[in-house]
Amino acid sequence: MTPGWLPPEQYIETIARASSYACLYFTDTAGRPFQMRSHNSREVWQWPGGNLERGETPWEGARRECLEETGIDFQGPRRLLGVHFMLQSVSWPSNHIGFIFDGGELTEAQLAQVRLTDEHTEWRVRTVDEWRQDMRPVNFARLEAIHTARETGAVAYLERG
Repeated sequence: MTPGWLPPEQYIETIARASSYACLYFTDTAGRPFQMRSHNSREVWQWPGGNLERGETPWEGARRECLEETGIDFQGPRRLLGVHFMLQSVSWPSNHIGFIFDGGELTEAQLAQVRLTDEHTEWRVRTVDEWRQDMRPVNFARLEAIHTARETGAVAYLERG
């Protein structure tokens, strides 16, 4: 055995653990971001998405969660808008990594077909500036960065913690 080398099952115990989530970022045809209010907090607005299940890729998780939470069966291209990294904290016991994909634009007809589950109490589309007033600053910063990433074509990288 090479000095300092550990078998994978031992080595994995020495490195940081992480959980992951994936979501889709939509706007309406006027470019206004679509978000859903969390049932847990009136201040938390989210995009369709959630934590990945075992054996699931970020893309598969984003599509599955979107279908579960909105009824939208997204079939568009796989375009990554951003990666979001959060250090473990008191409220989450591992690092948490998010993958935010471009869901494109939703037409008025598609928006009218959105069906929320009990995870969210309502959905809205607003301009980025209008979202600022109803979001926590840290969550608004993520929205603004992802919106800019879509407009510029540059992938956003966000850190928190």
